Amino acid sequence: MRSARKIVITEFGEPEVMKRQTVDLADPAPGEAQLRQTAVGFNYIDVYQRQGKYPLSLPTGLGHEAEGVVEAVGEGVVDVRPGDRVAYMNAGIGAYADYRNVPAGRLVPIPAGIGDDEAAALIFKGITAQYLIRKTHAVKSGEIVLVHAAAGGVGQILCQWAKGLGAFVIGTASTPEKCAAAKKAGADVAIDYSKDGWVDTLLKETGGKKADVVYDSVGKDTFFKSIDCAAQFGIVVVFGAASGPAPAVEPEYLNKKGCLYLTRPSVFPHNADPRAFRENASDLFSAVSSGIVKPSIGARFSLDDVVEAHRTAMSRKTEGAILIIP
Repeated sequence: MRSARKIVITEFGEPEVMKRQTVDLADPAPGEAQLRQTAVGFNYIDVYQRQGKYPLSLPTGLGHEAEGVVEAVGEGVVDVRPGDRVAYMNAGIGAYADYRNVPAGRLVPIPAGIGDDEAAALIFKGITAQYLIRKTHAVKSGEIVLVHAAAGGVGQILCQWAKGLGAFVIGTASTPEKCAAAKKAGADVAIDYSKDGWVDTLLKETGGKKADVVYDSVGKDTFFKSIDCAAQFGIVVVFGAASGPAPAVEPEYLNKKGCLYLTRPSVFPHNADPRAFRENASDLFSAVSSGIVKPSIGARFSLDDVVEAHRTAMSRKTEGAILIIP
């Protein structure tokens, strides 16, 4: 048994509800591995869960992804061993910690060429991009791809990966600085969606062509414009709600807008099976090793500064991933 530091909430609310606790951590149970976590990834779902928009049973930890080194394994664990560098993104809530026991089947090995911070910045966001660009809609060369919030962690990876697959990529963001970051990430065109008439700007840039697929993690503020930007028989993929949930839409509206497809997928079902998760992670790490996907880290915070990490994320002033370093 060892002591471990972790972040816990006992009520929903503002960032200050997050409190650090020191607890006794038991030895790993059968099927578990104990990790010394060296980098924890932040995702915007952490904010929603802390606020209670996606309710959790209280008290609870926060966080879905981390990278670390295996310190010990429980009975029956054969896939990992002490000393292995591993990452996870679907091992249950509670990644905001320095030591943690997790199901060994939820761990994936990190290739030697990928650093600790890079792995933590990549695993959740990269696996999200992987299912969006490979499964929800398999992006093909010559397609037009629209990525909202293109300067964010997932957005930058989507831009890079779609560009690497030969697509023409349009990124949107809320400031000129973020538009510049989207172009740096691979977007052929970057458009400030906070400005009126941005859809017309998009059509000018494409010669009147609309997108074969729209990836929308913003939600309420962009949803109907996303539909306006989709080509006939195109697909609108709503996978987040940074500005609030996307409004309801009648099926007939999608018909009138071009026989469109609309989906609201999630990363967790696509990676619920351990074998599928490892295959998806291998696909992601291959894209990194080939240079198609390049991790972008926007800010680092200590575990003691987790309140400031959430405030920074909510301000939308960062570009790339936010990391919490235990």
